[in-house]
Amino acid sequence: MRDYFVYILTNVSRTLYIGMTSNLESRIDTHKRKLYPGFTRDFNVTMLVYFEQFSDPASAIAREKQLKNWSRAKKIALIQCANPE
Repeated sequence: MRDYFVYILTNVSRTLYIGMTSNLESRIDTHKRKLYPGFTRDFNVTMLVYFEQFSDPASAIAREKQLKNWSRAKKIALIQCANPE
């Protein structure tokens, strides 16, 4: 059985990026090594600050969409609750 993850990355400027993957470790490594052009490479968004695990992709995609629609303040509160440092 495969797991799916919704994750939030940030940078020193506290820019937030939300994504979804089936291999969290590999995906974070891809962001850190800046292998693909795009937002995370352009803004150096490479620090994992939050993730959730799901057993099916539909639930992970729904949660990703939900989080992307939240206000910045609500996202930060979620991160600080789970990862105060």
